[in-house]
Amino acid sequence: MNKGIAFIVQAALIAALYTALTLMFIPISFGHNIFQFRIAEALTVLPALVPSSIPGLFIGCLVSNMIGGFGPVDIIFGSIATLLAAICSRLLRKYPFLVPLPPVVFNALIVGSYLKFLYMKDVPLLASIGWVALGELMACYALGLPLLFLMKKLKLFQE
Repeated sequence: MNKGIAFIVQAALIAALYTALTLMFIPISFGHNIFQFRIAEALTVLPALVPSSIPGLFIGCLVSNMIGGFGPVDIIFGSIATLLAAICSRLLRKYPFLVPLPPVVFNALIVGSYLKFLYMKDVPLLASIGWVALGELMACYALGLPLLFLMKKLKLFQE
């Protein structure tokens, strides 16, 4: 198969999987009560294995936020947080224990900030950032890191 076509197909599959996981667990995927545990964020370890996951995760997050998020701010900035995290996770691919860290940091700072300033004005900024960080830590480290090690062991999605 042509490498370009394979890249697009992989990215599309990852986007679809991210969106499906987000929407399947919609009651916990969006932080309408300040805390969210988006199971799909476990997939944010995939940039360590395959570069096509970078656009795949971005598009999956974009579509998910268009369907169930907090509107335009979430669609734009939540998706940008995912894109930045995916790029940084790719750069950290030689350090498996650090691969899940960029999604935690970018989402905590970016999403935690706009949730506080736009939607939850009575919540302190550090609390908002902390709750987003906690959900990301759970998804990225408790689910994502084992997924990364399993996929490496099974040699799935290897370049």
